[in-house]
Amino acid sequence: MNILVLMKQTFDTEEKIVVEGNQVKEDGVQFIINPYDEYAIEEAIALRDKVGGEITVITLGPDRAEESLRKALAMGADHGVHINDSALFGDEYKAAKVLAEYIKTQSFDMILGGNQAVDDGSGQVAVRVAELLGIPHISTITKLEVEGTKVTAHRDAEGDLEIVETSLPVLATAQQGLNEPRYPSLLGIRKANKVPLKVVTAADVSVADAPKNEIVETFLPPEKTGGRILEGDTPGRVKELVSLLRTQDKVI
Repeated sequence: MNILVLMKQTFDTEEKIVVEGNQVKEDGVQFIINPYDEYAIEEAIALRDKVGGEITVITLGPDRAEESLRKALAMGADHGVHINDSALFGDEYKAAKVLAEYIKTQSFDMILGGNQAVDDGSGQVAVRVAELLGIPHISTITKLEVEGTKVTAHRDAEGDLEIVETSLPVLATAQQGLNEPRYPSLLGIRKANKVPLKVVTAADVSVADAPKNEIVETFLPPEKTGGRILEGDTPGRVKELVSLLRTQDKVI
């Protein structure tokens, strides 16, 4: 079975976000494999070890993303593809187009990815890729079974459970609880450093589409202040609360 894994490198969830010059400052920041993508990698390894085949991890990102790609190889993936060209970077729409165009040139039975990235939390890229490839997708899975070409997945449905059946090829996105990602072994790290990576640029992927979204401003949320107790009778407090929500917090 040929399994592709979509991986993104993100900020370490313990990092403090600093905004400077309308951009998130990256100097001295620790980057990691997006945690949800780690579940996808682990599930791919378990499936490969059970039914045979190969795992190719694909990442779209700048030079620094190679470190996370190497970690995926150290965990047990067989091949790594680094789509590294600023002309191919952009929003979720652009990322999905680029990934789908590259994947169309590859042979695969299953695509796994994380349910969402912890930096933007959009949860769009993987399902957009499935749509562009014209294959079914199952999101937020917590259990995956493959028997021949039949695929059965349990998915988290807002606290409830759905059991979904489909057939290969399919794209599935991993939710927390699917598995427990392994730590790379020292031997795995040594081997990963010797695996040649395939680097893909705009010359290899024909995507001229511009991003659909533009970041206008980047800012941190305001610091939290103490609560406020409204005085007076209940009708008066309700009226004042509605007024504050409309004029001060601008949420209604």
